[in-house]
Amino acid sequence: MSIITTKDADDTKHQCAACGVSDDGGGSLKACTACNLVKYCNRTCQVAHRPAHKKACKKHLAELFDEKLFKQPPPNEDCPICYLRLPIEGDQSMYQSCCGKMLCGGCDHANTVAAADTERFKCVFCRTETASSDELHIERIKKRVEANDAQAMYILGTYYQHGMIGLRQDNAKALKLFHKSAKLGHNFAHFDLSAGYLTGSIVEKDTRKATYHEQLSAMAGDAQAGYNLGCAEGNAGNMDRTYKHWMISANDGYDLAMKAVQEGYQSGFVTKDDYEKTTRAHGNSIDEMKSDDRDKAAAKLSE
Repeated sequence: MSIITTKDADDTKHQCAACGVSDDGGGSLKACTACNLVKYCNRTCQVAHRPAHKKACKKHLAELFDEKLFKQPPPNEDCPICYLRLPIEGDQSMYQSCCGKMLCGGCDHANTVAAADTERFKCVFCRTETASSDELHIERIKKRVEANDAQAMYILGTYYQHGMIGLRQDNAKALKLFHKSAKLGHNFAHFDLSAGYLTGSIVEKDTRKATYHEQLSAMAGDAQAGYNLGCAEGNAGNMDRTYKHWMISANDGYDLAMKAVQEGYQSGFVTKDDYEKTTRAHGNSIDEMKSDDRDKAAAKLSE
C-alpha cells in the first residue's frame, strides 16, 4: 500500500492537474474557479482536464453548498425601539419608509394607543409624520431604493406585482426589484422569487430556480422557507435532509417545524439529544421575540 506523505500532498498543490507541470510554489498556477480543488497552468490544460475533473468538481460544489444550506442562519435583527428580536412573521413588523427602520408591531401598536393625538401618526423611531398620501409614500420608498435599501426594493416590488398604492401592475418591474433585493440577501425577496418561478405568476415557470431561491431564502433566515424545503425533501424520501431543515427552522422559532420535529422524535427519525436541543432553541427564540405589546398587536391584527 502506498503512503502519501505531507510533502507529497503539498507537491500536488503546486502541480497542474492536467500536465503535471510544477510551479515550485511560485503561485503561477490558477485554481479551478468552481471548486478550488485543483490547479492548472493555462486554460488549455483546464479544458483538457474537464472531463476527468467534472464529477469531482460538482460533488465538491454540492458539499460546499450543503454546508451553507444546513448552517443555522443568524437571527433577525432587534427592533430599534424595544431591543427585542424582530418576529419571524413578516406581517408582525413595520417598515418605516421615512428612515428605513424595521420596527416590531408591538412598538407601533403601543405608540398608537399611548401617544397624544399630535404624535400618534408619527414614526416611532425618527418622529417623521406618516406619509399623507400614496404618492408621498411611494416617493419615500423610491428614495430608499436609491439608497440601496433591500427592504424598500422588496416592498416596491410587491406594490408593482399586485398593482398597489396607486401603481399600475408591472411584473417586469417587480421581478427586477425582487432580484436586486435578493442579491443584497433579502430573504423574503428570495421567497417571492421562488414562488414566482414555481407558479409562473411573474416569470416563466422554472422549478430548478424555484428550489434554488427557496434554498437561498432559508439560508438568509426565512424559517418558513426552511420548513418548506423539509417538506419537499420528505416527499422525495430524503428524511435525513428533511429533519435537518425542520430543526433549523424550529431553532428559529417556527412552530410548525417544531411540531414536525416532535413527531419525528416520536417516530424515531430524530434522536433524543437533537430533540432536546431543538426544543430548547425553539423556546429561547420564542422568548426572545415575545412581549405583551406584541401579543396585543397580534390580537388587534387578527380582529
